[in-house]
Amino acid sequence: MIDDFKQDAASRMAKTITALKATMAKIRTGRANANLLDGVNIEYYGVETPIGQAASIVVEDARTLSVTPWESSIIPDIEKAIMKSDLGLNPTTAGNVVRIPLPALTEETRKNYTKQAKAEAENSRISIRNVRRDILSTAKELVRDKDISEDDERRIGEVIQKATDDHINQIDEILKVKEKELMEI
Repeated sequence: MIDDFKQDAASRMAKTITALKATMAKIRTGRANANLLDGVNIEYYGVETPIGQAASIVVEDARTLSVTPWESSIIPDIEKAIMKSDLGLNPTTAGNVVRIPLPALTEETRKNYTKQAKAEAENSRISIRNVRRDILSTAKELVRDKDISEDDERRIGEVIQKATDDHINQIDEILKVKEKELMEI
């Protein structure tokens, strides 16, 4: 019984960590990263499609991404989508390749991105705590219905609290790494 609660908590909390990592990958640092374009979509054969599914995204150097579409007819769509995104990027086209130079981050933008990373980390902490609350309330209901004993409820609480603490520590580590990346010049 306790293992079921532990597995449920672990899987739900792990999903939160995975979502946080994906979100942190989209926050721009000083270096080029192909994940930066994950949230940018284009209209491809009438369907909203992520750029990564319609083109090859390659990191050319520390400050340049290159996007090579599978079909050259969608190059203008890729340029428009990148410009419309809130990433502040200006792509240039050279033949069949769209190059995206990443401007250096100013101190102000670094601080804003750090603030955004902290907010995302706090949202993830809240999500982890919500999982804990849901599981503990389920355990309370089972005690009320006399399906488990109060000792089992206490043990479940201890196990879930340990899982909560572990996952919040992971969030803190992810945030620390991202802050370090952002403050690197």
